Amino acid sequence: MPAAMLRRVPLALSALAAAGLLAACGSQGISVKDPNANIQRGAELFAARCSGCHNLDVVGAQGGAQKVKDRERTDGPNFNVRKEDVNSVLYALRNGGFSGAIMPENIVVGHEAQDVAAFLAKYSGLQSKKTGNQVPGSQPPASQGSAGG
Repeated sequence: MPAAMLRRVPLALSALAAAGLLAACGSQGISVKDPNANIQRGAELFAARCSGCHNLDVVGAQGGAQKVKDRERTDGPNFNVRKEDVNSVLYALRNGGFSGAIMPENIVVGHEAQDVAAFLAKYSGLQSKKTGNQVPGSQPPASQGSAGG
């Protein structure tokens, strides 16, 4: 085999392995099929722009830590158990969360921000409602929450 071909084999194998890993990461996908177009669009935007740092099963978002020992600085709130309201989400989107340290400001704006806020207000906290469990530091479902990290 020529030397040029020998160098391409590891590169091709690496590319194939990376493609397999990327396919596995996005395998859960968006399970939301909301009749309201703005909420459906909010789910798609959340999956595209927020899932790297937050958890929310209905859109396949697994960006936050599942265990304290796995926590990273960029992990945002787990929205499976943390209930949010529209105004808190809009505030967090405009201001980069509530600490302003990690979440980018204005990650979505305008109508897109409204769509993400409507989606999170409807679909966040679903697991806390089912189990009655709250994550330490999160707000009870009936009260005002905070969307950002």
